[in-house]
Amino acid sequence: MTREITYQITQDEWTAGRRSTAGEYLRRRGYSRHLLTYLRHHEDTLLLNNEAVFTNHVILPGDTLTVRFTDEIPSVTIVPNPMDLQIVYEDEDILVIDKPPALPIQPSLGHYEYTLGNAVVAYYQAQGIPFVYRCVNRLDRNTSGLVVIAKNMASSAILYDEMKARRIHRTYYALVHGRMPDPEGVIDLPIARKDPSLIERCVDPVNGLRAVTHYREIAACEETNLSALSVCLETGRTHQIRVHMSCIGHPVAGDSLYGSADESLGLSGRQALHSWKLQFMHPITRRDLSFEAPIPEDIRRLMPEGS
Repeated sequence: MTREITYQITQDEWTAGRRSTAGEYLRRRGYSRHLLTYLRHHEDTLLLNNEAVFTNHVILPGDTLTVRFTDEIPSVTIVPNPMDLQIVYEDEDILVIDKPPALPIQPSLGHYEYTLGNAVVAYYQAQGIPFVYRCVNRLDRNTSGLVVIAKNMASSAILYDEMKARRIHRTYYALVHGRMPDPEGVIDLPIARKDPSLIERCVDPVNGLRAVTHYREIAACEETNLSALSVCLETGRTHQIRVHMSCIGHPVAGDSLYGSADESLGLSGRQALHSWKLQFMHPITRRDLSFEAPIPEDIRRLMPEGS
């Protein structure tokens, strides 16, 4: 897949009275050193007014700067497997999908062909487009909801930097057992891998990495003794919400690893956790984007109508 991006240099984007190079301009647009290195080492990837230039070339207001990124080798190790995709948004740079539960994000041991990665590669193969699968935000297999996929190396690098800088804001909808002690609060407990497991995590004040979870109670159901929470992550540790909620005595409903899989809830082996809202800046246009995925029926029906 080839992506050509064109920028019109305006007076507002150029600092008058100071030399400004193409590389400096692109750095201000969020381009990483990795992307600039790519442009330096590949021919005809950086053009100023349709002429090939280097990143140290001086730019001026009124100039047209064009960058080209080409993925020459698609994700050949991912077997295409056509599936129905709930596409929330798509443009030349990103793909936003509402992922169902029971679907891993990418192939791994024991999950070679039935993953979101297989489905996305098949989606683009059907269009005759060679595609490199780059998932920006990861969800557990049995967590549903919004996932962002970068469609080229530029959007991928910029979004990964945004994720590390905590400028991609994620809100989850969770059903937890019991009533929360306060209608809203912050859980600040470090998380580490639980030895000898390769999967399970635990709160570990000595070896853990800082993990911060913000929650707000939306509704509660006396009949099921469940509370619905809006949960925002300040950090992004593996299983963070599930570990934190279990540690304070309110495990996520249906979570067999950190709580118990109560079959009477009818969650079909999944935890009641949904990637509900996503807000971030578009990696290329720099527009603010906001998406929301409807609460799945198996979770929604466990709460009072209208909650």
